[in-house]
Amino acid sequence: MVTKQLLRGLPENADLRRADSLAREIFSDVANKWALLIIEALGERTLRFSELRNEIEGISHKMLTQNLRMLERNGLVNRTVHPTVPPRVEYTLTEPGRALRTTVDAICGWTHQYLGHIEDARRRFGD
Repeated sequence: MVTKQLLRGLPENADLRRADSLAREIFSDVANKWALLIIEALGERTLRFSELRNEIEGISHKMLTQNLRMLERNGLVNRTVHPTVPPRVEYTLTEPGRALRTTVDAICGWTHQYLGHIEDARRRFGD
């Protein structure tokens, strides 16, 4: 977690510990499973809505729409509408979205590395 020393000189809206901070709102937005999976699925590619939905097993139309809108609102995803009939809509990561993808990739790597350990711990715990 960010220490108080690191936060000196930063505006209050950058403090993740404050309930009313913009940083916490952004953190809450992007730190959900669907947002992380969308960022991972997009990677360096441009995908249509249906392609994204096919990439992310279990996501509903509603959840994909909500998360894409949130990611677009936060400047992490670009949405491009092509004037065709029917309209073709494509999504791609912005520069900040690609930067966040580095963190998402690290989380995915951590998950793969410790999957066996976590499975063992859950078995011992009784799950």
